[in-house]
Amino acid sequence: MRGRRQRRNGSDYLSDALTLLSGWTQDGVQLKRELACDESQHAALTERIKVAADTLRIRPTIRRTDGHTQICLGSRDGDAITDGQVTLAARIEDAYRTVCGASTGH
Repeated sequence: MRGRRQRRNGSDYLSDALTLLSGWTQDGVQLKRELACDESQHAALTERIKVAADTLRIRPTIRRTDGHTQICLGSRDGDAITDGQVTLAARIEDAYRTVCGASTGH
């Protein structure tokens, strides 16, 4: 697996990252986020996520449910959350603000 893992205390690193990525939650070894957007915004957001994910070689799970886009990074039986997944979460936040005009923290 590519990526740096030079963390001395992984939980501190993850806590700091999640603090900066408001709206993201940790569920075991997964990062999750639910975003409100309409169908056209969902399509545009999904396309941007795919481009960023391909660059980072990460395969997020993206689902559309009840007017929301649900994103999951990592697998339930996978390793610990990686730097790449945290980076992708940040890029998803940027894409969401661009596509949906959302303010930080929603």
